[in-house]
Amino acid sequence: MNAKKNTSLSVPKEKLMEDLRLVMTDAEELLRATASQAGDGAAVARARIQESLQLVKERIGDAETALIEQTRQAAKATDEYVQANPWKSIGISAGIGVIIGVLIARRQ
Repeated sequence: MNAKKNTSLSVPKEKLMEDLRLVMTDAEELLRATASQAGDGAAVARARIQESLQLVKERIGDAETALIEQTRQAAKATDEYVQANPWKSIGISAGIGVIIGVLIARRQ
């Protein structure tokens, strides 16, 4: 059941990482656009933003690695379950197929 929970959370995590990449790209573009502005305050702010972006990039890399590992573990757990319980797995799959078939037939 834990593998199922990890799998269901992977989609929002992937969406979050995609959104973070977009924010980082926008922030980097903003830094390039304001690079010509003078002043100590602007230079300090740009340096701080660059440091934050680097930290976020590292964390996203770590999160991606963790997500890949969780996905591998979920796939391995599923494979082990199917190997240990082949007939039960076939029965569950057939039941799910029937339910999906009934739902599709109702819509038509």
